Amino acid sequence: MFKKIIFSLALMIFVSSVSVQAAPQKAAAPQKAAPQKTSLELLNKVPEINASSLEVVKNPNGFLNKKVIMTVKFDKFSTLGLDYKKAMRDSQKYIGFLIQRDDVKDHNIPLSEMKLFITRDYAEKFIDLNTGDKIKIKGKVFSTALGDPWIDVESIEVIEKTPVAKTN
Repeated sequence: MFKKIIFSLALMIFVSSVSVQAAPQKAAAPQKAAPQKTSLELLNKVPEINASSLEVVKNPNGFLNKKVIMTVKFDKFSTLGLDYKKAMRDSQKYIGFLIQRDDVKDHNIPLSEMKLFITRDYAEKFIDLNTGDKIKIKGKVFSTALGDPWIDVESIEVIEKTPVAKTN
């Protein structure tokens, strides 16, 4: 008798699970594929951090894959760091530039530990920048190769032009 009860219970469980699995399911509504995000859209989703250039140089890993906003003094355009394989920026498409150190006020010393890159097309808009011009830059730290911050600069805003000494 006990075996019959066990068998009946097992049969009922089996039949109910088969009927649940065989129950017709509603067809899922067709879903639209999510649009692919462009690299520029992804860059804009990166957190923005106001920082000094020396803060970024002291802790490049803390700023990796983040967008930094810095107000700095321009030094000069440069090819420093271009074509370096571990943080590749092609010298045919990009130009680098140097900024001045924040901690030196009485003369010009470039902050060569920070690698800043812009496209050559964008750089042409700033060909008239002079050493000491105050600029605001926004860019993403894309690498910390060699222990230095490597930054793709997406925008430059000229804050203040330095008076140019006239020569006679």
